[in-house]
Amino acid sequence: QVQLVESGGGLVQAGGSLRLSCTASARTFSLYPMGWFRRAPGKERESAAAISRSGGMITYADSVKGRFTISRDNAKKTVYLQMNSLKPEDTAVYYCARGSNWPLTYDKVELWGQGTLVTVSS
Repeated sequence: QVQLVESGGGLVQAGGSLRLSCTASARTFSLYPMGWFRRAPGKERESAAAISRSGGMITYADSVKGRFTISRDNAKKTVYLQMNSLKPEDTAVYYCARGSNWPLTYDKVELWGQGTLVTVSS
């Protein structure tokens, strides 16, 4: 069974940084676009960032542009989310997602990770 395993969440002060990682168990990792979604308390799940199969195309939510960077290493079957200048409103459960095709939107997600909690204190 294919799995996405996330790590890197935690508690950080506003202005700090965290890096999330998501490693896939499948050998076909490089065939799929990947993304990070998040769900803040009381809100719906939203896309934070997405990256195409080769990494040549990337999208960000307006709220994270200039602060978050998504990247992938297909040899390691891992996608990353570097989060800098974190704000309390970034507090959420972050989910790694594998999509069927590009652009990666919620309806195209085929596989979800278990989620990792990021808490940003003010």
